Amino acid sequence: MLEDGALVLADSTAILVYLAKRYGRGTPWLPEEAEPAARVQRWLAIAAGELRSGPAAARIATLWGSSDDVGRAREIAGSLFHFMEDHLRARTWLALDHATIADLACYAYVAHAPEGGVSLEPYPALRAWVARVEALPGFVPMPRSP
Repeated sequence: MLEDGALVLADSTAILVYLAKRYGRGTPWLPEEAEPAARVQRWLAIAAGELRSGPAAARIATLWGSSDDVGRAREIAGSLFHFMEDHLRARTWLALDHATIADLACYAYVAHAPEGGVSLEPYPALRAWVARVEALPGFVPMPRSP
């Protein structure tokens, strides 16, 4: 949850967009131009869709016993990670040639996928991308679950 004055936001994607627009104008986190902005938006949608219903759901079901179908969540994660692996073989970042809020939106669900029984071992390009995100200046990791 983000509180900024009277504004309260609970959605992680909305928070990223708000922070980029409110405090990151003139930075590369969220471009103003139509095509680059659309490329970023594509990955924000993936974070809210496939990443949420795949690796995030598998993690929640594994760690906290949610009612999500962990088998189906792991299948979604595997399909998505194959797609991301292919995408990242020829790219450094998800949306553009530099880090954007798309990378931030997708990072935690990917990096913590092993906590849901989804291995990153078969995906060297995906693991290299995780390491690049973690190497960003000021990066603070989300604590691993026991």
